[in-house]
Amino acid sequence: MKIIIAGNGKVGAALTRQLSAEGDELTLIDSNLKILESSEELYDIMVVQGNCASMEVLRQAGVKEADLLIAMAGADEVNLLCCMTAHAMNANIHTIARVCNPQYMDQIFSMREMFGLSMAVNPERQAAVEIERLLKYPGFLKRDTFTKGRVEIVELRIDGRSKLCNVALNDMYGIVKCKILVCAVLREGKAIAPNGNFVLREGDRIFVTAFTNTLTILLKNLGVITHKAKRAILCGGGRVSYYLAKQLENSGIAIQIIEQDAERCRQLAVQLPSACIIQGDASNQMLLEQEGISSCDAVVTLTGMDELNMIVSLYGASCKVPQIITKLGHIENTDILGNLSLDSVISPKELCCNTIVQYVRAMKNQTGAALTVHTIADGQAEAMEFLVDGKVKHCGVPLKNLKLKKGVLVVCIAKGAKMEIPNGESYYNIGDIVYIVTSKEKSIYQLNDMFES
Repeated sequence: MKIIIAGNGKVGAALTRQLSAEGDELTLIDSNLKILESSEELYDIMVVQGNCASMEVLRQAGVKEADLLIAMAGADEVNLLCCMTAHAMNANIHTIARVCNPQYMDQIFSMREMFGLSMAVNPERQAAVEIERLLKYPGFLKRDTFTKGRVEIVELRIDGRSKLCNVALNDMYGIVKCKILVCAVLREGKAIAPNGNFVLREGDRIFVTAFTNTLTILLKNLGVITHKAKRAILCGGGRVSYYLAKQLENSGIAIQIIEQDAERCRQLAVQLPSACIIQGDASNQMLLEQEGISSCDAVVTLTGMDELNMIVSLYGASCKVPQIITKLGHIENTDILGNLSLDSVISPKELCCNTIVQYVRAMKNQTGAALTVHTIADGQAEAMEFLVDGKVKHCGVPLKNLKLKKGVLVVCIAKGAKMEIPNGESYYNIGDIVYIVTSKEKSIYQLNDMFES
């Protein structure tokens, strides 16, 4: 498929890496020649230097023959004009634009056809949604939802005090006393697809498939005592903080936002009258102590600097804050992150990329495409949701009789309102929804791709 990526910032670079690995024919547009040359050396792509909203630049990039344009420039207005221009030059092209300004939210929806938009993405708002879910359901490092919230893959860290430390997966049920499936384990930065004899060790991060209504039971039986946050400190007053505070306005959680820029503080005070806005440096230990970091329920670090976010989060951990969530723009070096014990890490870039890759895969395979795609295990695996249609092979055949590709695991089957964590006797039929976890090396575009040929 011919794809144009306009803008090579954090999201654009991540998309270039991921889509080039999937074999798509990519053309990258950016005004910075050094960035283009670097990307050209790393990946098998075409590059065009210039303004991505210019008709001439888009013509050079091959917009008339392209299937998809992804506008990821730093300015919303440039992205919208880029999509409008591309659609005027090629009426059949699909377009995706990054639009982050909260002031544009309503008009993007109402003027979608005028802008020629197939989809708009907002990484900051997506990050805020994920953080809100973690604050409302503490105890997990990460939660990925399927089937409108009925099934989830949650992440837990095994520490020395955990009831699961030194326990084989076959023996887990006697401890958790609910139906779950460990679909992946991260150990020393490497993702492992475990079998029943696999023994969990201190420092492991495990990814568990479970029904949403059993999550409370899971936490209770693991001895993870949690309570809903009543007061949260947000470090940094950017867009993620704004979106998050707006979402939490009616949740009963008191919000304190620490922001260094005085003008931004004044803007937030007007936009968020129910939040407490503090002007100051979020890395100042005295300020954090004055604002009661030791007695708050959650700290969310949302500044524009990854290093600062990590330092403040680690300080919050030393103050025994029950829940700490860290926003990171660069999460490529997973070995470092794994050793820092940062608890929940949110990457707007990763969330946005997941959404776009799901759209791209659906375009490639209009029928049978994944309903949902989540990246787990620090990007080393994917969790996917598929509807079983008439083209899917082996309906009614027990899973124990199927030859699946190595690294592919069926983790749940939904039969209408009935949900099932499968065993060898389980099977699927037309109309069911099947959930699989696969290593990133295995490209699964439709359910039939999981079988050995």
